[in-house]
Amino acid sequence: MSQPEEWFSTWFDSPYYHILYSNRDAREAQVFLDNLLDHLHPKPDAKILDLACGKGRHAIYLNQKGYHVTGIDLSPQSIAVAKESENERLHFAVHDMREVFRPNEFDFVLNLFTSYGYFASETENVVALKAIAESVKPGGKLVIDFLNAEKVVAHLVKEETKTIEGVTFHITRHMEGKLIVKTIDFEAEGKRYHFQEKVWALTEEDFREYFKMTGLRLHECFGNYKLEPYDAKTSDRLIFILKK
Repeated sequence: MSQPEEWFSTWFDSPYYHILYSNRDAREAQVFLDNLLDHLHPKPDAKILDLACGKGRHAIYLNQKGYHVTGIDLSPQSIAVAKESENERLHFAVHDMREVFRPNEFDFVLNLFTSYGYFASETENVVALKAIAESVKPGGKLVIDFLNAEKVVAHLVKEETKTIEGVTFHITRHMEGKLIVKTIDFEAEGKRYHFQEKVWALTEEDFREYFKMTGLRLHECFGNYKLEPYDAKTSDRLIFILKK
């Protein structure tokens, strides 16, 4: 019997996913990457893995800064777009983060903009983190940039409507146990579409338990893209820098 498709394997590969999130702030992302680079001080020959890279905009920016970058993502369509920008120091591949990708290969692995915690079980979350850790060189660092679940859950926007590029998206949010569920309904080209996003509302404490199970050492924790201290009630992000 074939396994049902996981929601992220279809939604992330949909052109409407990219329409809905087309207004993401590229400048904010670049400022965050600049702050990370200033903080981490990668050597000029450092190898960086952009994990769950989408269409590669962050990997491309890092490569423009002079680094050897590899981007991987589960979405074949996103990687097809990213590959148009490949060069001798920039490469992309389709890959599932639950499987090990090039053991002990990278000085830095970056998992940015809440690209983790989508799996059906916490066991799979840990499996993924163990596989990610395998890609980091001994002494290398892993950066996980996650939403601040405590703040998001406390201020959950239960319903909103957005019209982007002529498509009207009806969005609702609710909790299912420890999952934040975002339902997206819209009509386009005479068809009705229904998608859901599900992400684990992982707290700092949850992540610390994961890190214990994967042998990663927590080095620093920040609460926003300026790399200011994390506060569970007020911070917008939950950003970990881990050492292997």
